[in-house]
Amino acid sequence: MDYVMRSVRAEEWPLARQLRLDALQDPAAPVAFLDSYEAAVARPDAFWQDRTAAAAEGGDVRQFVAESPEGAWVGTVTVLIERPEDDVRFGEPAAVNQGHLVGVFVRPEARGAGVADALFRVAVDWAWSLSAPRLERVRLYVHEDNPRAAAFYRRFGFVPSGQRMPVPVHGPGERRAWELEYVIERG
Repeated sequence: MDYVMRSVRAEEWPLARQLRLDALQDPAAPVAFLDSYEAAVARPDAFWQDRTAAAAEGGDVRQFVAESPEGAWVGTVTVLIERPEDDVRFGEPAAVNQGHLVGVFVRPEARGAGVADALFRVAVDWAWSLSAPRLERVRLYVHEDNPRAAAFYRRFGFVPSGQRMPVPVHGPGERRAWELEYVIERG
């Protein structure tokens, strides 16, 4: 695999925006993201600039991308740092210092080439490398109707915690669905 795994840089916000928009157009997007293409494409440039700057090196958010030898971004994952004293971003309040993986996406043409494994390795390794705060676990949520992603997470070493949260229902007639929490504990 000739891809480079690295953190985004603040000035790369147009690339980060485009990768997110592409992810939201993927056929799996309805069960992979709690966002829509329509909402994301309507956001102003300042939103994407702020989001990318926050996810660049430093702070409690880090976005990693897989970059091809030609410079194309073919995948991404973001790590959010959560502490018990923080506001809840998603799911239950953090009981311990933890990382939370979100925004996982690999372009179809790069799937099966080890990109997801490499992205997860760099994201989890970064989470474990932190000393302030020292993280006790890394978690993520997966939609109950996304068995392909769940299988990858289990293969990588994540296990279901037994926690789940409802997916927001947006319209009449939508059925109740669940996001399932998976975790890796510090070894």
